[in-house]
Amino acid sequence: MWQSYLNGLLVAFGLIMAIGTQNAFVLAQSLRREHHLPVAALCVLCDAILVALGVFGLATVLAQNPTLLAVARWGGAVFLIWYGSKALRRAFSKQSLEYGEGQGLRSRKAVLLSALAVTLLNPHVYLDTVLLIGSLGAQQTVPGAYVAGAASASLMWFFTLALGAAWLAPWLARPSTWRLLDLMVAAMMFGVAAQLMFS
Repeated sequence: MWQSYLNGLLVAFGLIMAIGTQNAFVLAQSLRREHHLPVAALCVLCDAILVALGVFGLATVLAQNPTLLAVARWGGAVFLIWYGSKALRRAFSKQSLEYGEGQGLRSRKAVLLSALAVTLLNPHVYLDTVLLIGSLGAQQTVPGAYVAGAASASLMWFFTLALGAAWLAPWLARPSTWRLLDLMVAAMMFGVAAQLMFS
């Protein structure tokens, strides 16, 4: 049981730590102190559900259905381009450079819906979390312990990211930091979209 748990923990940590769209979103929300803890909790919950679905059968279904993978790939590319364009607009907008509580903060519902979109409309979440992590988990002696290990990695990572970035926020409250962050998010979104379209 513990071996399966440890395998899930290590595999999930290895994949989750790469800076991707979900991590960039959590980081941005944390720096803004804009509902960052609910965002982290939502990301953990989504990851746990997707890993469990992958381990207990969805990975096999997706691997055998190229149409579903194509829809996820192209739909995700369109979403990432749209989201990257928003970040690019923010980078060159004075409004985007405002910092602090009460300055244009979105509602919790709006932020959580954006987090859900960034998580579930990104095809990499299905390729990495469902297919790769899920198919490896299906081969474990105790698949449930593997899912718990992967969920633990997600929990540790997203809350460390959320709390760490929020703690650094006062030192990062310069307009140039926000501009650079939005430019990095836009570049990352466009890069992942291009990779999806041309791979």
